Amino acid sequence: MVICCALFFILGFVTWANGSLIPFAKKAFDLETDLQAYLVTFASYIAYFFLALPSSSIIKKIGFHNGLVLSLVVLGVGSLLFIPAAEKSSYILFLTAIFVQGSGMALLQTAVNPYLSIIGPIDSAAQRISIAGFCNKTAGMVAPIVLSSLLLKGANAAETRLAQAASEAEKQTILNELLDQLHAPYIALAVVLALFAIGLKFVKLPEVNMEEEDVSDNVSNTSKKTIFEYPHLFLGALAIFFCVAVEVMAGDIIGTYARELGAVPQVFRDNATAFTLGFMLVGYLIGIITIPRFITQQAALRICTSVGVVFTILSVFTTGVVSFWFVALLGLANSLMWPAIFPLGIKGLGKFTKTGSAIMIMGIAGGAIWPLVYGYMKDELHIDFQHAFLYAMVPAYLYIVYFASAGHKVGKKNLSVKV
Repeated sequence: MVICCALFFILGFVTWANGSLIPFAKKAFDLETDLQAYLVTFASYIAYFFLALPSSSIIKKIGFHNGLVLSLVVLGVGSLLFIPAAEKSSYILFLTAIFVQGSGMALLQTAVNPYLSIIGPIDSAAQRISIAGFCNKTAGMVAPIVLSSLLLKGANAAETRLAQAASEAEKQTILNELLDQLHAPYIALAVVLALFAIGLKFVKLPEVNMEEEDVSDNVSNTSKKTIFEYPHLFLGALAIFFCVAVEVMAGDIIGTYARELGAVPQVFRDNATAFTLGFMLVGYLIGIITIPRFITQQAALRICTSVGVVFTILSVFTTGVVSFWFVALLGLANSLMWPAIFPLGIKGLGKFTKTGSAIMIMGIAGGAIWPLVYGYMKDELHIDFQHAFLYAMVPAYLYIVYFASAGHKVGKKNLSVKV
């Protein structure tokens, strides 16, 4: 658990750095629209869609332990790619660096999440994932604060200088100086990842044979021949898609949302992601205390999604700082969704657990698609940014309500119960 929590801290730091990288990229690469800047989240989260199943195969071949070490190495390589991206002022290379980081995180997520789910009773899996998630979101709070102090302050100053630039050459010089600020934080991150990978290589971790583990609470799946005979798994992957979609909308998009609101203090705009993640931490603490002692993970999921719908509506029909706080409060609504959805999706898979976990991880692509859907509605269809937020968020929450109520049960009635 200690090692897993440390890995989730790393995942959180790298993932939620995107919240600061979106406004930074828009200024540093002189992008014209928010839709272009949202390619930052697209590059990170789409990697999960393409790399999750290959990651499952890699883990089968080299083992859980070596898979974790390899994931850290890939993350380090992605961090170092930010250096040539800054030197060449290349947004494409910048997005490539983020995609490589996403590939490392896909491998790490594919290994860690099922491990946390099956090392204890499945009904308390949400509690264990909440503990790891607490570490993840703590890092997520740290990342935007650190990067905003290192990158966004310089970006805000550069924005003023760019407006006063007399020539294209002067403008490019200012942008180059801004991009140079990427060097120090990402070199430091690469060094930390390398040291952690070396240390992890020499730590003994128990290998878990998921081919033999049955996480189904005495439910037999011996009659199942293919993974396609588990419809609740694919419904769960779609629930993860929408879960990550609303997490990213509330966590990464909140900064640009705050700028659109206008009457929001600059300190809120620069550290917007940290506010959302702070509320997520509160939700994780509630989950750690209450699941499964006082409430089931299914009930927690239904409550969280219902609260998410209410907060979304309130954010759209309010203005200024009040609207900002309702978006930030979505962190509380989103907190227990992943911890509840993931174990429900892989429950009863037995020997198919690794492959099923990879399919669930593919759902993280929701974080890639949904910001682009929002940006397209706002920039291309010219829908008011608050109404576009409503149209993006509410359908996602409603599907998760369905999965929590009925979707996770689909197909399970055909399973035979062991005596």
